Amino acid sequence: MAEKTPKPEVTFEAAKKRLGEIVEKLEEGELPLEESLRLFEEGVGLARAAQEKLDSAEKRIEVLLKVDEQGRTKATPFDLRPEDD
Repeated sequence: MAEKTPKPEVTFEAAKKRLGEIVEKLEEGELPLEESLRLFEEGVGLARAAQEKLDSAEKRIEVLLKVDEQGRTKATPFDLRPEDD
């Protein structure tokens, strides 16, 4: 059995751009079924990766905007490492 090489991490911006390209190709309706399915699968993976990036950014913002009982901003360290699922 061949080992899978890990895919390089994609940036949010790159995922968004590639998703746009995939949508354009799929909307044309000229691709063979197998190619359409391959692109759809790639798009789902990119959408999930982009959502994870957004979720991570949201968590970081929430940490940065926390306030204490007196309404003062409370500095809370956070871990920049990606979470393991």
